Amino acid sequence: MYGKERIIIYEQEGVYIHSSCGKTSDQDSLISGILRVLEKDAEIIVDWRPLDDALDSSSILYAGKDSSSVVEWTQAPKERGHRGSEHLNSYEAEWDMVSTVSSKKKPYTNGDAPSHRNGKSKWSFLFSLTDLKSIKQNKEGMGWSYLVFCLKDDVVLPALHFHQGDSKLLIDSLEKYVVLCESPQDKRTLLVNCQNKSLSQSFENLLDEPAYGLIQAGLLDRRMLLWAIHQWKKIKKDPYTATMVGFSKVTNYIFDSLRGSDPSTHQRPPSEMADFLSDAIPGLKINQQEEPGFEVITRIDLGERPVVQRREPVSLEEWTKNIDSEGRILNVDNMKQMIFRGGLSHALRKQAWKFLLGYFPWDSTKEERTQLQKQKTDEYFRMKLQWKSVSEEQEKRNSRLRDYRSLIEKDVNRTDRTNKFYEGQDNPGLILLHDILMTYCMYDFDLGYVQGMSDLLSPLLYVMENEVDAFWCFASYMDQMHHNFEEQMQGMKTQLIQLSTLLRLLDSGFCSYLESQDSGYLYFCFRWLLIRFKREFSFLDILRLWEVMWTELPCKNFHLLLCCAILESEKQQIMEKHYGFNEILKHINELSMKIDVEDVLCKAEAISLQMVKCKELPQAVCEILGLQDSEVTTPDSDTGEDENVGMTGCPTSTFQSDYLPVLGTSGARDDSPTQIAMSPNVSRLTPA
Repeated sequence: MYGKERIIIYEQEGVYIHSSCGKTSDQDSLISGILRVLEKDAEIIVDWRPLDDALDSSSILYAGKDSSSVVEWTQAPKERGHRGSEHLNSYEAEWDMVSTVSSKKKPYTNGDAPSHRNGKSKWSFLFSLTDLKSIKQNKEGMGWSYLVFCLKDDVVLPALHFHQGDSKLLIDSLEKYVVLCESPQDKRTLLVNCQNKSLSQSFENLLDEPAYGLIQAGLLDRRMLLWAIHQWKKIKKDPYTATMVGFSKVTNYIFDSLRGSDPSTHQRPPSEMADFLSDAIPGLKINQQEEPGFEVITRIDLGERPVVQRREPVSLEEWTKNIDSEGRILNVDNMKQMIFRGGLSHALRKQAWKFLLGYFPWDSTKEERTQLQKQKTDEYFRMKLQWKSVSEEQEKRNSRLRDYRSLIEKDVNRTDRTNKFYEGQDNPGLILLHDILMTYCMYDFDLGYVQGMSDLLSPLLYVMENEVDAFWCFASYMDQMHHNFEEQMQGMKTQLIQLSTLLRLLDSGFCSYLESQDSGYLYFCFRWLLIRFKREFSFLDILRLWEVMWTELPCKNFHLLLCCAILESEKQQIMEKHYGFNEILKHINELSMKIDVEDVLCKAEAISLQMVKCKELPQAVCEILGLQDSEVTTPDSDTGEDENVGMTGCPTSTFQSDYLPVLGTSGARDDSPTQIAMSPNVSRLTPA
């Protein structure tokens, strides 16, 4: 579905074709149109069409503001956004048609256009920027500015006259994707991708030193590199979408350029390549040689890995037994461990998730929770009113709000649409997703909305079936995930470094292999970390995985051990088949929806227990997992003294010993029928 995504890079109304030269007094000879430069699937398209045929841009970028305030799921929405999803879908259909046309070598022009409903439509044209040969400009001071596009097959398109504004903005937009320089024969003509030696010096300002060195050495084609740099910038600006769509394409282009046609160059690229790749997340340093301040982790015997078994999901009956007469949860630690061991039955999730996410305090009474909900309901709708009361005129002067709305509308219309809860047109679930995300922009305007956040909200709304409760659970979840979406991406950098540290401790040989294939930065785990495996498991499995992680057991950063468990399972295939950089990326991406969630949870927990029992665990690993080093006090100790005082390694976990599984002779999973007894409620997708 991401293949249909299109981004408007440039848009200008009042761009005319003068269909009858010399008859400018005849109004029929001036055809007004809209000129757009769009990006679709990493291809840049230039599109001009008459105003009558062009969609209003607001129907593409903005939805109506009159979506209803739905509080309870059982309430049907009273109104619909008047230009919402049906316009978006009609544009998608039109874009699909346009894509088919643009795949032909020769675009439709006034000479070979098919029949249209009116005479103006025959002047429409579009072309890919890769087919552009040159652009001819008018002389300065000679009336309206105009441009004439000449394509590589010598097709000359009609002149475009800019009656409202300058053509310079268009040129500036195109120069982000192609190199333009003046023709030696005619200064009014701009040639595309000219080989001008002096021009190459300007690349110094665009590229980092390693990549610039590759250009000078002739190892990278300029235009190809510009396209790759554009994709890397997208990763930094929008890590979620870029990681989903463009990452493997970028690496294919770069590596193909480096290797060329000479088989002798099909080796690991020079060290500059690793530096160039690391530009995707500036400042990321993983396992670089002799990095000062990093702890060198040597091979350590972690000891035997325990066999872990999981229990059935916590039932409504078990939950009820742990509540006192005033509604307080009794023995919270025990309840969290039960949830960690087996998850929750679906009927219980709506209630229990509010505690797990911190929306409800564990020690609160039923009456206190009722008062809290009333307070939070008022607070939510005050924030919602802030963006719903913004007039169209106000929004025109608020670019950040427009940008947030645009991103939210794009994401909502492609989030979990195969799930019955969100499928179909005019689905009230989509309206709720939209409204909650817009309200979150008022709650945290500094962060606002970043693509990928809709993936975190969708399961919460599905379980809560209530706009207010879903919002506050989402706000609590975002408190945990906030650092993933911050502009500097410091949270993602830290997690990738920590993951590398853990993986090296578990299997230094596998880490060395990944580094030999330029994969030591673990970029292929980026999506896992960014949205907590949301795209890797089925919707139902994500409900189970998230509630287990929210218990914060058995240690800090348990999600990193989940990554290690998945990678450990794939290690054999990756190494035995000698996968390279691109093959590793492809293989990891294709694991989506094929991972057994219970198996991964067992392996990750077994890894954590193995590390807890290790007496020589490095300090860096202790800090990552939140394990206390030095003194370890046993549960039976009645005094402050302990025989292990002064021990420098073996940390301890808050995980109670009563729940530790019996150590086995292997780390294999016990597949006995009693290990994972799934409740019948788990498979029921329809909300209660």
